[in-house]
Amino acid sequence: MRLAIIGAVLLAAGGVAVATGAPPVTDLMALVDRVAPILLFVVAMTVVTELCSEAGVFLWIARRLRYWGRGYSILLWLFLAAFATLSTVFLSLDTTAVLLTPVVVSVTRQAGLPALPFALTTVWLANTASLLLPISNLTNLLAQHSLGGISPGGFAALMWAPSLAAVVVPLLFIAIVFRRDLRNRYSRIPVRRIRPDQPAGSGSKAAAPDRVLLGCTALVLALLLPALVSGVPVWIPALAGAVVLGVVFAFRRPGVLSLSLIPWSLLLFASGLFLVMESARHLGAPILLGQLAGQGQGFPDLVRLAATGAAGSNVLNNLPAYLLAEPLAASPVRMAALLVGVNAGPLITPWASLATLLWHDRLARMNVLITWRGYALFGLIVAPLTVFAAVAVLVAAGH
Repeated sequence: MRLAIIGAVLLAAGGVAVATGAPPVTDLMALVDRVAPILLFVVAMTVVTELCSEAGVFLWIARRLRYWGRGYSILLWLFLAAFATLSTVFLSLDTTAVLLTPVVVSVTRQAGLPALPFALTTVWLANTASLLLPISNLTNLLAQHSLGGISPGGFAALMWAPSLAAVVVPLLFIAIVFRRDLRNRYSRIPVRRIRPDQPAGSGSKAAAPDRVLLGCTALVLALLLPALVSGVPVWIPALAGAVVLGVVFAFRRPGVLSLSLIPWSLLLFASGLFLVMESARHLGAPILLGQLAGQGQGFPDLVRLAATGAAGSNVLNNLPAYLLAEPLAASPVRMAALLVGVNAGPLITPWASLATLLWHDRLARMNVLITWRGYALFGLIVAPLTVFAAVAVLVAAGH
């Protein structure tokens, strides 16, 4: 509801700006042409991932990982970190924050382990692991358009080195700070608990999962992932996957299908934000920001641009920070540095990315208490280290 209210206010402010001629109608139509396919993809993928969760796909995988951990916390943590990374890369950071967080907490509780290091791993990787593919983050999809519609393979070739660094640095930090917790052992037989705070939509509430539904959903997901990186406009396979899963659920579990599967609040927020940021660009905001971000392509200049994106993300939010700084990223390497800042940098304030807010909401529902002060203190260490390391390997990779 808060997100929807903010979105409505942004739309109203953007409407006033349009009425005064900033931006012009022609630029407004170009904006709609640019963002409409992206928002359609976001809606379709949200439906796909929600239905996958309802079918129990995520929980089934997490339980297998708990078993494969062989009773060692460090192995379980590494498996869940890999799961969070893959989920972020192929299904987006919001999927990891919203759907994987309850699963990770449930699995660690079944194993009798402290949830904090696993929960932090989930939210940090939801942000920092979102650099590799266009579909990993909404900012990447916008950047793909600015880079002339670069293919997913070309995007990955540009971003693989900073993406790797952005995953490794937070994991090293957690491995050091929580080394005692990660040395614990656990029983491979889950601790059965009935909890009143079990989150809805995690796929875990059914005592006996529908195996036909689970198999069909897993098959659709397995076919969808390569289609998303095939070079076809991503909204096409995402929409096809959503339709197929909708038909499957209509036969097996029709009660799940409802309009609430569509992220109305996110659509309202994103639409309003796009409109306001387009107006801000026409009023000269990028010119002022350029004084901070610089213009060069050497290592100090790229660090400066990435730091500007990270600071803007933690002050405002990563999406408006990207939109304001996008005109300053006039080359592939500067675009990569900006993405490092706005994707891997939002680890300090709770509003820095929508995924972080969604993650904390899921934790609160499951009675996992993490103070924003403690989160910010960790982030003040991890975010600068991650951004600096990612830009360094970007330059070292020869881009």
